[in-house]
Amino acid sequence: MSTDSEQGHPLDEHGHGQGHAHVTLKDYMTGFLLSVVLTAIPFWLVMGDVLDNKIATLAIILTLGSIQIVVHVIYFLHMDAKAEEGWTLMSFIFSATLIMIMLVGSLWIMFHLHDNTHPQPTPIEARNMP
Repeated sequence: MSTDSEQGHPLDEHGHGQGHAHVTLKDYMTGFLLSVVLTAIPFWLVMGDVLDNKIATLAIILTLGSIQIVVHVIYFLHMDAKAEEGWTLMSFIFSATLIMIMLVGSLWIMFHLHDNTHPQPTPIEARNMP
């Protein structure tokens, strides 16, 4: 068995170092087909105006988008618990967590700023409000 000259890791019969996933055309095609389906469904929902409830449409689109992220991570980025002893997946989860904290925090701040900076009616306007 030969070794990787840079890091000294043993290579398998395909020339891959340890911790590297062996990828086949079937894996790429599965990922591609799943990506197409997960893109076509939200497109159909919006362009066909299928659902009357816009919140339900948005929830379905966000759910399918999240599933598509997982498909890309697994089939195209080849991240799993075995790749590089799990460090790649761990760093991805850490990055995704930080991004979610920043997104949710930013939205929370913007909504609260909107509520707190909305102009208050004068006492006369408040008296004449319905």
